[in-house]
Amino acid sequence: MANDIALSELSILLVEPSDTQRKIITSMLEQAGIGQVESAGTIGEAWDMLAGHGADLVVSAMYFSDGTGLELLQKIKSNEAHQSLPFMLVSSEYRKEKLEEFKQSGVVAILPKPFEPVHLSRALAASLDLINTHEIELDLFDVEQLRVLLVDDSKMARNHIRRVLEGMGLKQFAEAENGALALTLLKDQTFDLVVTDYNMPEMDGRELSEFIRFSPETAHIPIIMVSSEANSAKMANIQQTGVNALCDKPFEPAEVRQILASLLNH
Repeated sequence: MANDIALSELSILLVEPSDTQRKIITSMLEQAGIGQVESAGTIGEAWDMLAGHGADLVVSAMYFSDGTGLELLQKIKSNEAHQSLPFMLVSSEYRKEKLEEFKQSGVVAILPKPFEPVHLSRALAASLDLINTHEIELDLFDVEQLRVLLVDDSKMARNHIRRVLEGMGLKQFAEAENGALALTLLKDQTFDLVVTDYNMPEMDGRELSEFIRFSPETAHIPIIMVSSEANSAKMANIQQTGVNALCDKPFEPAEVRQILASLLNH
């Protein structure tokens, strides 16, 4: 599309407290074809720069003298002017519970420190996918009429998934924060697709999928399950519960586009 932003046109705000790391990451971004990189050393400085002239993508470390990358991400996602801004984490943090908080808050990619150029290329491609919206073409559905039920206990995660789907032309959404609330919506409304988280209170994604498949009224609805544990052994048998596709968090547009085309064109 003529209006697509190219890598070379991306304006990136790099938020990193270490001068050395800033230089290394800036150099890698430039080698990847990024034309414009500005940097900030603190959360406060980053926020002032965003308020002043914005950015197309924020690339941030985890810990700062005045707060954490998670606080910056949550501040961005809860601000109307910036909430659609893609956020990439670069961190040597490996503890699952710490990274999980970022995945639930709608981060577009998580890169380890140090990272390889191939990791960066994939993360930048996912960010561009989010920015350059293309309507998905479906044979059997008018994409604007497709009714989607989003189920996730994190509002930020629901917002992120919704934005990815809206970028593909989908417009009709209902939301629930757990499986039990989703079932009440399924009783009263008709849906063409359910996108559900796995870990939720009251009723998780596995139980919700089993209920959907068990009822003749809903058995036909395709189910995409989104989980930060999508590639773990724990999820190996999830398809037996009637889930049609398993998707990783972060929720990547290219993967989702492929899944939707495969599920809804049959």
